[in-house]
Amino acid sequence: MNRRRALQQLAMVTGGLVLIPSCDFSKEEALKAYQNLGITEADKQVLTSVVNVILPGKNLKGAEEISLQDFVLVMANDCMEEKEQKSFVKGLKELDNYTKKQFGKVFTDMDAPTGADAFRAILAADTATEKTTENIRHFLGTTKKFAIQGYMTSEYFLTEISPYELVPGGFKGKVNIEETEIIKTNG
Repeated sequence: MNRRRALQQLAMVTGGLVLIPSCDFSKEEALKAYQNLGITEADKQVLTSVVNVILPGKNLKGAEEISLQDFVLVMANDCMEEKEQKSFVKGLKELDNYTKKQFGKVFTDMDAPTGADAFRAILAADTATEKTTENIRHFLGTTKKFAIQGYMTSEYFLTEISPYELVPGGFKGKVNIEETEIIKTNG
């Protein structure tokens, strides 16, 4: 056997054994579309459950059906300052632990009415007494704002719920307005 080749292989094996403990194969990768936030797939699932509480979609399409969680993440990633982004992500990551401690269940495991009650309780909490909820409140408030904005500007809303009619629109003269009629907005 060639001694030089044996020593090279021994060095390679030793180097590999030294590096293996430093490799963490269980770490979840951050989603590349939201590089400023560092959001993982598990974080996105938590956000999806929060958005579903805000717009559950009983009679109309729900938040998950029109991908509002992606809209919220894009807005947070692209439109918020770095300080606000850090608070948003910190609140997102703290939400499950906080709800488990306060309500006995993680937010993603709560059903819709319990999740809505927890959502309202967190937003109504006094920040002077509970400093730990400041990031969570910022996260929930920002998510609510962006989710409603995304819903109101979605293709579904603007074509099926409140159809848009280009200015000047048609003249109809004298028309009786019924309570159940969908009013078309002119831009």
